[in-house]
Amino acid sequence: MATGRSHRPATRSRGIPEATVARLPLYLRALTALSERSVPTVSSEELAAAAGVNSAKLRKDFSYLGSYGTRGVGYDVEYLVYQISRELGLTQDWPVVIVGIGNLGAALANYGGFASRGFRVAALLDADTALAGKLVAGLPVRHIDELETIVADSQVSIGVIATPAGAAQEVTDRLVAAGVTSILNFAPTVLSVPDGVDVRKVDLSIELQILAFHEQRKAGDEDRQEPDGDVPAVMPA
Repeated sequence: MATGRSHRPATRSRGIPEATVARLPLYLRALTALSERSVPTVSSEELAAAAGVNSAKLRKDFSYLGSYGTRGVGYDVEYLVYQISRELGLTQDWPVVIVGIGNLGAALANYGGFASRGFRVAALLDADTALAGKLVAGLPVRHIDELETIVADSQVSIGVIATPAGAAQEVTDRLVAAGVTSILNFAPTVLSVPDGVDVRKVDLSIELQILAFHEQRKAGDEDRQEPDGDVPAVMPA
């Protein structure tokens, strides 16, 4: 397999909208589940329901891939798996480095979904010298001082940051300077990167706060829907 640095997926050069790109992994996950059950074809309605989108949006998204399905038959599951995997760049090997091997970093290192989706964890890095040499998910933790060498030797183009917020920008600067052009950021901070570097942010606390907002709103709706009971008169003191 070619390494991640050899060439980049054709998604943007083909003019596929970012919103469509964001939905492609959802389609791929649903299609992979169908493939594992040996389902040969799927209708746009069935696939849209499995991916959590509406069928009109799905058909529009697939039109960007040049895949229109067959009337009365639907989409060929195996071909769509290949086609979407190719567009996402998952038909090649993408070496990944994870920086920050605390609880979250260690959990990410142990996540089995990376390898099955074309991502190979090339190295685990941490600034804590006490962690150096410790095995996590079968890989020895290496000191952050080795970052530049590892990026060059393994041709890493994707970095995962799981450090505390205060260290994230410095780590980002070093990754970018070493040649990393895509970053997945789990640190609770906004990163500054130059043009040509893509950053995807995952902030679990923000997601929980959004859920808390919805829970509060639902609770308020329930309170407003309760039938009026007898309201005691307020007597003057």
